[in-house]
Amino acid sequence: MAIEQMENLTIRQATRDDLPVLWQMAEDMGAAKSEGYFDISMEHQDAGTRQVFIVYLQGAYAGYCMLAWTPKYAFYQKMDIPEIQDLNVLPRFRRRGIGRFMIEHCENLVREAGKDYIGIGVGMDFSYGAAQQLYVRMGYVPDGNGLTYDRQVIAKGDFRPVDDEMSLMMIKDLQK
Repeated sequence: MAIEQMENLTIRQATRDDLPVLWQMAEDMGAAKSEGYFDISMEHQDAGTRQVFIVYLQGAYAGYCMLAWTPKYAFYQKMDIPEIQDLNVLPRFRRRGIGRFMIEHCENLVREAGKDYIGIGVGMDFSYGAAQQLYVRMGYVPDGNGLTYDRQVIAKGDFRPVDDEMSLMMIKDLQK
């Protein structure tokens, strides 16, 4: 299991033994997860279609993210673009470079796999403002397909609630 470190940050791939930590972090963030969410994520990890990572700041768990090698979003599937998903930093650890660290870790893995692009989706309500700004600063741009709801493109004239399922899908050219 590869472990990457930077200053006081450490990131490593989660194991089934980490399920209580993942559930606790989701609870601490008030992130509603469906029953079995992390168990299913581990099944995908075992199958090689996803990786789940936990990041630590000075030994304390500070956040987690996932890298989906076969994402649900049709455009990413068609273009063979892996997607960073469910990137979360505990509120007390925000604004310390942890989100950037997790994104860079995923970008490095995708580069090492010989892929040219990586994707990430971002929510559209005000609570995602910091993430929207971070992704743009890191070179992510909208993929040109408009908004999605549950990873399905929203057609002109359709109505959807502005909730956690509404996203702007973004991509980054890793060769630049």
